[in-house]
Amino acid sequence: MSTAQQVPDILSPEFAADPYPAYRVMRDTAPLIWHEATQSYIVSRYEDVERVFKDKSNEFTTENYDWQLEPVHGKTILQLSGREHAVRRALVAPAFRGRDLQEKFLPVIERNSRELIDAFRHTGSADLVTDYATRFPVNVIADMLGLDKADHPRFHRWYTAVIAFLGNLSGDPEVTEAGERTRVEFAEYMLPIIRERRGNLGDDLLSTLCAAEIDGVRMSDEDIKAFCSLLLAAGGETTDKAIAGIFANLLLHPDQLAAVREDRSLIPRAFAETLRYTPPVHMIMRQTATEVTLSGGTIPPGTTVTCLIGAANRDENRYRDPDRFDIFRDDLTTTTAFTAAADHLAFALGRHFCVGALLAKAEVEIGVDQLLDAMPGLRLADGFDPVEQGVFTRGPQSLPVRFTPVTA
Repeated sequence: MSTAQQVPDILSPEFAADPYPAYRVMRDTAPLIWHEATQSYIVSRYEDVERVFKDKSNEFTTENYDWQLEPVHGKTILQLSGREHAVRRALVAPAFRGRDLQEKFLPVIERNSRELIDAFRHTGSADLVTDYATRFPVNVIADMLGLDKADHPRFHRWYTAVIAFLGNLSGDPEVTEAGERTRVEFAEYMLPIIRERRGNLGDDLLSTLCAAEIDGVRMSDEDIKAFCSLLLAAGGETTDKAIAGIFANLLLHPDQLAAVREDRSLIPRAFAETLRYTPPVHMIMRQTATEVTLSGGTIPPGTTVTCLIGAANRDENRYRDPDRFDIFRDDLTTTTAFTAAADHLAFALGRHFCVGALLAKAEVEIGVDQLLDAMPGLRLADGFDPVEQGVFTRGPQSLPVRFTPVTA
């Protein structure tokens, strides 16, 4: 096993600026690292991260979320295991797939995307991050839940504080305090709405969660509040960065952008390859339940394991020419890319596979399609080079573009 001194530190400015060379060093020479600052073992190879996520032998738990998530969300479904997890997941999952997604929420997604695009389609310029990507998924989730979209600034501030808390690997006390304050503020906002909705059920997702029941089990007000908090943060931040990422990647590869513009059935391919090449979430943690041997050594029980998705998704033992963005690659399966059988790791795998993967797919497909329609001649603003930022989650913070104005 290696120590962190032998490879670029995940908390260093050099790593934050460009982690991909460090990921390569880790995979090649230090696939298992004890990282003192985060008190965790870091794993970077595809085979190891896949094994941790699939966890066929029940060697890993999500007990790390007790300290990682609960302070900002309350107790969430991600912390549960066994039957308790299975029942809670069964209560929430139907809203994110099948008929509910198709009939209830696709129109919500289409309307919210169109409303944002209408604000700039006639101007010939936009910042795809600030004008669209950071707003779109949060507006969709607020609409799905039947919340007031006028509260968007609050939602965005809350989920930004939550994501900062999750990525606070260096332990900044101000970031910790802001995250914990968000839990209190969100509860004060959300719990009265949940109580009111229980007495006046409608056709929205919040009503569905209030009414859902399996084997006599229903979600408490606290369960629903925690899930909504998780949904806003996870669904907002990841889809925000996925949309920014897919456009950054396509704009930097004009031939592939032209192909997608010409054939919109390629959008899922472009999204899957973006999830592999520049995943929105670069790190997910688990905790060992037993002693586990992975590439590079053995991890004792009860220890945090930091899985580097951004490294595993560029493992040359899994993908050919992994540092090349290629929507036409034949070693990434698009048909399963948004299911628990995915062969990239951006949504995790196994029983904690992202419950919102199909919602994210729908948002990205609709958003990219509508944006391409609204922006003929799409190109980066002169002299602008997209730069990713972030360590825990990562993506462009700005993406100014120019295009030929279109009137609706």
